[in-house]
Amino acid sequence: MENGRSVYEVCAVCRQPEGWGTPDGDYPQIAGQNGSVTIKRLAGIRARNRDNPTMNPFTLLECSTAQQIADVSAYVGCFPMNPNNGVGAGDELAHGEKLYVEYCAECHGDHGEGSAEMHMPLIQGQHYLYLVRQFDWIRGGKRRNADPEMVAQIQSFTLRDVAAIMDYMSRLRPPPERVGAPDYRNPDFPNFRRPQIAALNSRSGQE
Repeated sequence: MENGRSVYEVCAVCRQPEGWGTPDGDYPQIAGQNGSVTIKRLAGIRARNRDNPTMNPFTLLECSTAQQIADVSAYVGCFPMNPNNGVGAGDELAHGEKLYVEYCAECHGDHGEGSAEMHMPLIQGQHYLYLVRQFDWIRGGKRRNADPEMVAQIQSFTLRDVAAIMDYMSRLRPPPERVGAPDYRNPDFPNFRRPQIAALNSRSGQE
């Protein structure tokens, strides 16, 4: 964990010390994510199966070892999660729930908890706009490491379906003990200067 904290010093510049992401979807919440999923994501970027030009240099073999990736993934997985993630309009939640139960719950879990064993991401508390963007990339083939069955399954989704299901997913809440207080600050980075991230997060729950 100490090595993971050390590795995360570079990540914190963009991800912020808390790993809560931003409601505009530019950065996902990575706090609390299943460690195996974070490892898979970093490996996917390294293999160029995920497009992330900003992170490409940091995932090169000469810049990050497999041990560093494992350590930082474990470290981030212990973060308390964002209590005010970005959500959608909230006017199609019944439709979104129906679609989620039918198409998503089997892999992502009834409550969006994912599966570390199956490398399925935890989606509880994830930002709505990030979910929408990743869904579009998976459906369009930009995410080249996506599950082929999922890619085929979601081709028929309408814009209404996408908005509804992602809005519902963004409102799946983590267990209370895994959620941080609104003013939580990672004690490992006491002198970190934060820009407007806190203000963005404080407004993210507003519809």
